[in-house]
Amino acid sequence: MRRSKVLYVPFWATYVFLYLPIVVLVVMSFNSGDSAYTYEGFSLKWYGELAGDERVRDGVVNTLIVATGSTVIATVLGTLLAVGLARHTRSRTLDAIALMPAVLPDLVLGIGLLLFYGMIQLTLGLYSAVLAHGVFAMAFVAAVVRTRLSNADTSLEEASRDLGAGPVSTFMRITLPQLTPGIVAGALLAFTLSLDEFVIAYFTIGNTDQTLPIVIYSMIRFGVTPKINALAAILLLVSFTAVIAGQRITKIGESRADD
Repeated sequence: MRRSKVLYVPFWATYVFLYLPIVVLVVMSFNSGDSAYTYEGFSLKWYGELAGDERVRDGVVNTLIVATGSTVIATVLGTLLAVGLARHTRSRTLDAIALMPAVLPDLVLGIGLLLFYGMIQLTLGLYSAVLAHGVFAMAFVAAVVRTRLSNADTSLEEASRDLGAGPVSTFMRITLPQLTPGIVAGALLAFTLSLDEFVIAYFTIGNTDQTLPIVIYSMIRFGVTPKINALAAILLLVSFTAVIAGQRITKIGESRADD
């Protein structure tokens, strides 16, 4: 009994190490004082200042544009990529190439995309960042959807083809409904990744527009303030909500599939 309790020590220590900084950040975002390190009392003034900061508002709008656009691209291409790899090829080399953006350092991918945009003479802006984030998140969507696809009932697809349905009809009526929970979870993951992606956006968005992570970086160069804590807390809330929603949708889809 004592040994089992001892085993919980590293477990809870790991949780404290991971989440205590996040708790401190959220608490300090409600600080009434100007110090980011000394709590002086509860206040919402920093959230009010964020609402009145035009640069932050523009960053939020740009971030939502990039995240939404890249999520659409990543979801469509990632789903098709997952289906193609699972149903039409068994090459591990192609698997590795398709999933490479997920394991490449952001710095390498950002510089590579910047060089590619320069070669094709593409002017940097929001659309270039959308494409870059879509390429980055596509591999994650493909991984999530392919995991879901591996648990799908292939006998239904075979029965559909035996009854004379074409590939497109089989995919839309049989395969796609089974993949919907995985697709939604992958889309939410792509959206979350794009929200706080700094390096790739920094290299591919140009100088005229800024996403929220770039705004935070430019603000933090002059020191950490409760205003930055409040901004980070909002990003944390959005990301946390997306993750919980993705898990919930996946569980609902799995329970319906079991029924």
